[in-house]
Amino acid sequence: MAQQIELTNTVKDSQLGQRLDQAIAELFADFSRSRLKEWLVDGRVAVNGEVVTKPRTKVMGGEQITVQAELEDEVRWEAQDIPLDIVYEDDDIIVINKPRDFVVHPGAGTPDGTVLNALLFHFPAIAEVPRAGIVHRLDKDTTGLMVVAKTVQSQTRLVRALQKRNITREYEAIAIGRMTAGGKVDKPIGRHSTKRTLMAVSPMGKPAVTHYRVAEHFREHTRIRLRLETGRTHQIRVHMAYLQHPLLGDVAYGGRARIPSGATQELAEMIRGFDRQALHAVMLRFAHPITGEELEFHAPVPDDMVIMADALREDTELHGLPDEF
Repeated sequence: MAQQIELTNTVKDSQLGQRLDQAIAELFADFSRSRLKEWLVDGRVAVNGEVVTKPRTKVMGGEQITVQAELEDEVRWEAQDIPLDIVYEDDDIIVINKPRDFVVHPGAGTPDGTVLNALLFHFPAIAEVPRAGIVHRLDKDTTGLMVVAKTVQSQTRLVRALQKRNITREYEAIAIGRMTAGGKVDKPIGRHSTKRTLMAVSPMGKPAVTHYRVAEHFREHTRIRLRLETGRTHQIRVHMAYLQHPLLGDVAYGGRARIPSGATQELAEMIRGFDRQALHAVMLRFAHPITGEELEFHAPVPDDMVIMADALREDTELHGLPDEF
């Protein structure tokens, strides 16, 4: 069921000569430009009581703007009693620590059992927020921190902060191969040319920047910390594969497992059997969308990655690092 709300504001004198779509984007900044423009074209915007549908209409300053806004409930999706690991919650946001094997949003092949379904059960009013407040996603088998908005206002501000790169997201990962130093990958990412469910570095893609640093050297693997500057689909996985250091366990982008020479059978089996990309969203920092307070959250690295790192560390201590280190 859609929620109807009326928004009103007055065009500022400083907006003289602006296009109407630009003016209302400034006046109603808690809503996205695309949503406001959609309402404008649909005849939901009135200037001094008269409906205007042309975005290029100029404003002079002093006009009364009224918007008949319609917010769609997420009625397509079912609320399901699925536990959430809630790290923080207030009236405006929820921060969760997502486990592996947990899809964020329903889609092809996964109609329910997702984070979205769980959110609808935990906080039913979130149905009034597009995508049940989901601001950014993690892949099914990537673990760690996500922030979710409980109101339209919070979601709009968080999305804007994400677009302006004002939300800091750090990840812990185990990469295949010996990485000698950190750096930055600044390569656009787009849909893979033949494998349509995958992404790839592509000159036709969208800008994507990933920063990384070495946290620990192993014989044939490297523990790294990464920071996203942008948030493209599969970004870390694609960029690390581009560097020829795909993530341990990443079948889609990683290729074959690499077993250190002389490794014990137990370690070899652990490496071959690691059945997800070794990637965890370990830190999230942002300004609260309503209060402006700086918030920072941390999620401990999950057991499977800790156990794997311990085993690789033990192997490295036993055999020593290669000469290049």
